[in-house]
Amino acid sequence: MEFVTALADFARHLRDERRRSPHTVRAYLSDVESLLVHAHDVGASTLVELDMATARGWLAARRDGGDSRASLARRAAAVRTFTAWATKHRGLEVDPAARLRAPAVRRNPPQVLRVDQTEALVTAPDVDSTPTGLRDRLVLELLYATGIRVSELCGLDVDAVDRARRVVRVIGKGDRERVVPFGEPAARAVDVYVARARPALANARSGAALFLGARGGRIHPSTVRRVVNRWSAAAAVPSLTPHGLRHAAATHLLDGGADLRSVQELLGHASIGTTQIYTHVSAERLRGAYRQAHPRA
Repeated sequence: MEFVTALADFARHLRDERRRSPHTVRAYLSDVESLLVHAHDVGASTLVELDMATARGWLAARRDGGDSRASLARRAAAVRTFTAWATKHRGLEVDPAARLRAPAVRRNPPQVLRVDQTEALVTAPDVDSTPTGLRDRLVLELLYATGIRVSELCGLDVDAVDRARRVVRVIGKGDRERVVPFGEPAARAVDVYVARARPALANARSGAALFLGARGGRIHPSTVRRVVNRWSAAAAVPSLTPHGLRHAAATHLLDGGADLRSVQELLGHASIGTTQIYTHVSAERLRGAYRQAHPRA
């Protein structure tokens, strides 16, 4: 019974105090519930009886069940968050999973479109001057110009875009707000969309949402994914997700001389370590150019 009430209280903590997204809350609760079921099966019935051996045994069972290293790392992080919370709010003397670690995850550099391929993708909707075509052009322009996440793009309201200053106000993970600049092509696409396309798509369901779906409501991330897939095929570039345009934005900024801290701020990464993966991408591209062009490569 203690496990059940602790899980419910932890859910409220994530939702109301940490302001985690519903998706994150569900993922954390699933992982913690899995741990607590394992703890019960090996004889524990209270949080005090949780220990490192139990947590390690649970993680080993997940590994033997076929979980990838990335999944194991995510599960370990969720459990560490839970036991840290339980230590503070449930009177545990020692955090039982503070040192729980999953095997290191190999992080391969993401595949990134070249600048010319990205240009072809972003401008592909120019052949379609319908309201949805103009919307798609702005979707692609802003994803690439700002490097924002698809969830951040879908959450934009009309007044989040300052066309005079060419910046967009984004609410990112953990409800953190940041201001991201964009260039002249995106500014032109904003002007055309707001003047011609959004009024044609809008209805009583639209509210303040900037990007609208075919029925007038706020656009859904799955729609944005279909938009990127459709125009990737039309532009004859490698298929990618909206996150692929985020990768392209970060890599092209670094290739152009932007410093890592600036790119971290633009992307909204809490840790610069997350941003550093793009330095590996740029290094690979540099080595490729060297091998192709240098007479002594």
